[in-house]
Amino acid sequence: MSAELTELLEDLKRRMEGALESLRRDFSGLRSGRASPNLLEPVRVEAYGSVVPLSQVGSVAVPEARMLTVSVWDQSLVGPVEKAIRNSGLGLNPATEGQTIRVPLPQLTEERRNELAKAAARYTEGARIAVRGVRRDGMDKAKGFEKKNEISQDDLKSWTDSIQKLTNGYIETVDKLLADKERDIKQV
Repeated sequence: MSAELTELLEDLKRRMEGALESLRRDFSGLRSGRASPNLLEPVRVEAYGSVVPLSQVGSVAVPEARMLTVSVWDQSLVGPVEKAIRNSGLGLNPATEGQTIRVPLPQLTEERRNELAKAAARYTEGARIAVRGVRRDGMDKAKGFEKKNEISQDDLKSWTDSIQKLTNGYIETVDKLLADKERDIKQV
């Protein structure tokens, strides 16, 4: 394998990994039946004149399977944190006890599980599109090498096969992540 192909494939791998990481982050915000500190990751709190992630004003813990607790570091921010969680669109109803906010996770209804599965499918399609976009860039670069007569047509075929093989592997991984998340969501 030539140094140019190796370098190109490494760049494509790095970018496809970025698409996978983005998908994992999106999935972490989708609530399944179990409590996870990642569930509150998208929550933003108005604090000190700006909007900051919840993780900058308190720590999230999972004391039991269907309960999250948020220990707010600054007493004056307990109200804004509770309000941010309530208005986050996650369907959560927090209760305050001193500087700790208890966030019970309600049982998911079948309708809500189906909505979450559809959202996971949308996120997955976005990841597939991102991976395919990276593949297209790689194919274009390979064709550019061939047009400049830096590689032969046979080499171009070999390069495009390598790029497609890499892409197929990442698409399989994306599909596996979706299957795992759907199984997690559907689990009662």
